Amino acid sequence: MTSSSLSQCLSYSDNVTLHLRAIPGYAYGGGDVFVGVAVPFGMVKLGIDTYEEPINQSALNGGWTPQGYVTGVSLMHESGTGGGPKYGFPSQMPLTAIDGNVNLLDNRTYWQKREGDDVASVGYFRTKFGSGVTVELAASRHAGLHHYTYPSTAEKHVLVDFSHYLPHPTRSWDSQFYTGGEIEIQPNSSAYTGYTSIAGGWCIGAPVTVYVCGEFDTPPNNARAFKGKNTFPVSRHFRSFSNATTPSPVFTGNSARSGPLNNRVGAVFTWDNVTEVRSRVGISFMSVDKACAYKDAELAAWSIEDTTQAVRDEWNRDVFTKIRVATSASANKTRLALLYSSLYLMHLIPSERVGENPLWESDEPYWDDFYTMWDLFRNQVSLWHLIQPSYYESMLRSLIDMFTNEGWLPDGRSGNYNGLVQGGSNADNVLADAYVKGLRGSINWTEGYAAVKKNAEVLPYFDENPVDPQGSLKEGRSALDDWIPLGYVSADRNSRAVSKTVEYSLNDFAVSQIAAGEAHGDRDLYLQRSAGWQLSWDPTATSRNFSGFVMPRYANGTFHKDYNITNCGDCNWSDESYEGTAFEYSFVIPHDIARVIDLMGGPGRFEQRLDYVFQPNTSGVDLGVNGLGITTINNVANEPDFQTPYLYNYLNKQWKSVERSRQLANDFYSNASNGIPGNSDAGALNCWLIWQMLGLYPVVTTPVYLIESPWFNDINVTVNHDKTLRIRAEGLDDGAGRQGYYVQGVSINGQKWNKNWFEHEDAGGIMTAGGEIVFTLGNEQKVWETGDVPPSPGHVELDVGNGM
Repeated sequence: MTSSSLSQCLSYSDNVTLHLRAIPGYAYGGGDVFVGVAVPFGMVKLGIDTYEEPINQSALNGGWTPQGYVTGVSLMHESGTGGGPKYGFPSQMPLTAIDGNVNLLDNRTYWQKREGDDVASVGYFRTKFGSGVTVELAASRHAGLHHYTYPSTAEKHVLVDFSHYLPHPTRSWDSQFYTGGEIEIQPNSSAYTGYTSIAGGWCIGAPVTVYVCGEFDTPPNNARAFKGKNTFPVSRHFRSFSNATTPSPVFTGNSARSGPLNNRVGAVFTWDNVTEVRSRVGISFMSVDKACAYKDAELAAWSIEDTTQAVRDEWNRDVFTKIRVATSASANKTRLALLYSSLYLMHLIPSERVGENPLWESDEPYWDDFYTMWDLFRNQVSLWHLIQPSYYESMLRSLIDMFTNEGWLPDGRSGNYNGLVQGGSNADNVLADAYVKGLRGSINWTEGYAAVKKNAEVLPYFDENPVDPQGSLKEGRSALDDWIPLGYVSADRNSRAVSKTVEYSLNDFAVSQIAAGEAHGDRDLYLQRSAGWQLSWDPTATSRNFSGFVMPRYANGTFHKDYNITNCGDCNWSDESYEGTAFEYSFVIPHDIARVIDLMGGPGRFEQRLDYVFQPNTSGVDLGVNGLGITTINNVANEPDFQTPYLYNYLNKQWKSVERSRQLANDFYSNASNGIPGNSDAGALNCWLIWQMLGLYPVVTTPVYLIESPWFNDINVTVNHDKTLRIRAEGLDDGAGRQGYYVQGVSINGQKWNKNWFEHEDAGGIMTAGGEIVFTLGNEQKVWETGDVPPSPGHVELDVGNGM
């Protein structure tokens, strides 16, 4: 995005700069983020949908790609995600021809290249098609505003296509597909209503039905509905034509219905004597009436400028002012851009849909697009807890209400459907993180504990997902049939044995944290089970001159001795470790780092191994474009490794944590086209950078924050609704280079602090009542901490034996 100044004074939103160039053919270089218009957590995310080859599992998810053909302008998108695409509907498309070579059922005949660079800022998006049409977009929470400017000599049409969606032509099993719709042109011809229903996609979800209410500011000279045979190229999804030429649409007057074969439906609106056409479109999961109400209430004016300003005001009020730093002329503009663009990207999903739950009636809030807990729980929820307490409490209540009405917490959810559990049941971690930090409000924690206990005890049904023949991916923990009797996940009876064992351990620690307050008699059971990762620890496993790793273990107790500790193969659903090697996962035990240090041979060997994972050219995995340029074993672009750079704190060598993490941030994050080192993963990577800038890092499922080193002299964070946490850095060198960011000393609320960590309620409730943390910084690599190392609250010692 290019920044835009809409007022004389600098607003926080002016620092959101996401460039619109990336690796050709991919959206990785820009984090695969949604590029378009949205309010914080908005249901509507209005932007262009593009098609660009080479196609891979993540290239199209946000809709926008650097050089792709535009196939439509749609109101729903994800952001920063991998896997099969989701959404890309409902759609409009401005056209300058609808006859001759154009077939409305075949978007390759009308798709558009773009001229020049797209322009995007907070609340505004503009692009220009090769046909000469300029498209400007703005949006509210439930509605979108389109402004099309046509060449004066061109024809002026708008195609409304209710069968449009983001495709995945190379992976038919999780591509979306159209299941039906209906459209009706209203008597004045300026408005249309109806619905579209799209199924599949990421999470292989049930059909998502969206009701639509659209209106144009100028009556068209002609408006015609049409229908046509379903042209989806995968026959098992209701394809209703042969392998001959793509069929043509049949115009049907003022309305069209899909019928039993799910025929495609849409409409074409045509103007003769105008050059500009504006359109307002509201959507709802509940009804056409509600979609129309959103359109009329939220977009009362037809002005792109007014709507954009309203969106910018909301972002400034509800997001950007939550973390305030100096934006004067002397401020470091690169750091400002990184801070505020990161805040922006971590507030796009999940989607707030209060009042928009089509599945059951409830007084509880409703949210969707938790895509996924595996990404969010590492650090993102901990920041929402601080700066977005109202939104965050609403999310948690929604999660628990899903359990109440559907029987399970989601691990991944989109399109009102749970699916694709990557490892553990990580909503457990999310709830525990909030619980131990004292969040109560209107959350039903009795029901919340029942939800996490079910994840710990009940094997979910087998959902026959084609990517994993050994376990369910829809919800819950599919390997409880190993975990409960064996204490670990076996490599011969379940997939992803290494990563699941590590994740289930943290999940059970999370359950024990909630049990401590809600069902104290259960606490010790789950605390003991949280040590299960030690049963997969093979002390004889050796790699790169280090011994002792979490390893694939079979049900008979023997280990997979030939397993490659630095290469997890495809590192995917059917492998023995998911998106990380055994070398990496051996560090990922945040609840008991003390035991990890012990099993790795003590503090000295632990430090040597930690040093090694940050050495260049040590990686044994081809990370591809998702992690481009990373040659270390530690992969800053992937969630399991998020906390690893900070583990030096557990040795009271905090200066090394600062040096390693600062180096990673400087090397792999930038205000440039490749400024995110992989998919942003719903903003998780961006949130990692924000914590880095604050000089803190949360230890998930515990109330502990590790102390690091801030990037700004004076940071004011709004916590707990209206309190201020001030973070000051005395002696910070704001320039490049390594001088002036090592910690020499810290005080919290006036108290000299001798530990490199603190807890949520320390120093009079620093994270709830606010206060001040003062860093004294300098260029000395100083061991300033003399107090205890950070705690290991899940500390349990099991006999790891001799590695059978």
